Amino acid sequence: MGFSFGDLYIAGLLFLNSVVILHEERFLAKHGWSTNAPEVTMNPGSTKSKILSIVKAVRLVMMWPLIGLNITTIIFKLIFG
Repeated sequence: MGFSFGDLYIAGLLFLNSVVILHEERFLAKHGWSTNAPEVTMNPGSTKSKILSIVKAVRLVMMWPLIGLNITTIIFKLIFG
């Protein structure tokens, strides 16, 4: 009953889904994680601004491939359990 590659794949897929659905104005700005927050605009090399740029890049690049991965995973789970 240990971890398998399938479990790691599902965990990574769920993590990517959670990053992609984060909405900047609705959720991130309420908690001070917006790109127009003062600490991000004043210090572009900070850890917070780097994390925000990674979130934006993942959201931009992985949205369409993630839809395909989700569909493939759902079909695989329906067929093989």
